[in-house]
Amino acid sequence: MIRLEDVTLFVRSAALGSFSRAAREADILPGQVSAAVNRLERDLNKRLFARSTRSLRLTAEGEAWLPYAQEMLAILQAGAEQLQGGEDEMQGELRIAVPSDIGRNVVLPVITAFCEKHPKLSLRISLSDHVSNVFRDPVDVAIRYGVLENSSYVALPLAEDNRRVLAASPAYLEQHGRPQRLEDLLRHHCLLYSLNGHVYDKWSFPENGVRRQLTVSSRMLCDDADVARRWAVAGMGITYKSWIDVSADVLAGRLEILLPDRPGEAAPLNLICPHRKQFSPAIRELHRLLREQLKAITALMQTHPAFRYGEAALPQSRQRG
Repeated sequence: MIRLEDVTLFVRSAALGSFSRAAREADILPGQVSAAVNRLERDLNKRLFARSTRSLRLTAEGEAWLPYAQEMLAILQAGAEQLQGGEDEMQGELRIAVPSDIGRNVVLPVITAFCEKHPKLSLRISLSDHVSNVFRDPVDVAIRYGVLENSSYVALPLAEDNRRVLAASPAYLEQHGRPQRLEDLLRHHCLLYSLNGHVYDKWSFPENGVRRQLTVSSRMLCDDADVARRWAVAGMGITYKSWIDVSADVLAGRLEILLPDRPGEAAPLNLICPHRKQFSPAIRELHRLLREQLKAITALMQTHPAFRYGEAALPQSRQRG
């Protein structure tokens, strides 16, 4: 019979990539974690980890069984919370991964107020542009830009009408001039960032039903998208970022929208989770609060005077982000 503690140690070992780390976290010996995984492999009659003296990785069978193990633990936790606190009381631990810029500057106040309202709920938040794997990483949900590539994920939309915009500070535009066409971007300082080792130096724009792509360059590069926005505010160049990320700067006059007659690439925002059953009452309530805030921000694109084109020109949210 499969033991719950063995499943727990398997999930944590997969997330941490080490029996020793999982043992330290559980305050037990590494040999006990190894024994637990051995029992689980015997019960399932499958090898879950490929082991060596220097590495530990999931086998194909381990990768396939991991989401079921996570779901098993989540359902048991939800049942325990239901018995302890009742249907309307939110408690337990909520682990969420959020992109750096929107996390620090947009959604953090909402998440903080949510935790203040529910004192029995503990929060573990990861602010990073690293794309979390919600099957492997120790998070319950992740807020992510773009169209969902993995059909096994479940997504709750937060801001499906969001898109990218070109923006620069008044000081930069006074010194370097304002681009009049997309081609003009090639002679400007374009502020770039990298995610997971990939430099986002190819800026795409919808044009007559197809994508027009420009390869831009810059002498400044960072691995934090929030830094690119801060550089733009400081007058260092032009940024091409989500409207949600730069809207406060635009409304305050720190940044100006460029080429407003050219709609930018769609950048829908979603709350993602491995399985629908893991959308607990706490996650659903947080989703509702975040969606209200983010939809209000994206609605400003329809009324802000910087945007001269009509609604029909806006890119569809189903386009790749």
